[in-house]
Amino acid sequence: MTDGIEATTCFPLGEARRGYCGVIRRIEADATGSALSAAELESRLIELGFVEGARVEVLHEGAVGRDPIAVRVENITIAVRRREAMAIIVG
Repeated sequence: MTDGIEATTCFPLGEARRGYCGVIRRIEADATGSALSAAELESRLIELGFVEGARVEVLHEGAVGRDPIAVRVENITIAVRRREAMAIIVG
């Protein structure tokens, strides 16, 4: 896959709808709007299992503003705020 094609097919997990299945491509925690620093957010996401190459599926969306989302990462189900999920680039 070339960089141009990958750029058009990758997007933040925070934009995904219920039922989306994909693979984590990278973490970009710089401009998410999170209260955490970029380094702390990236560290926490990695500790939760959001690592490059992991399969991810959006299982559920919250009733108010579709937030938070329940996400299956490999065999683990995790609830995450959409603004933090914006740091997880999937494709």
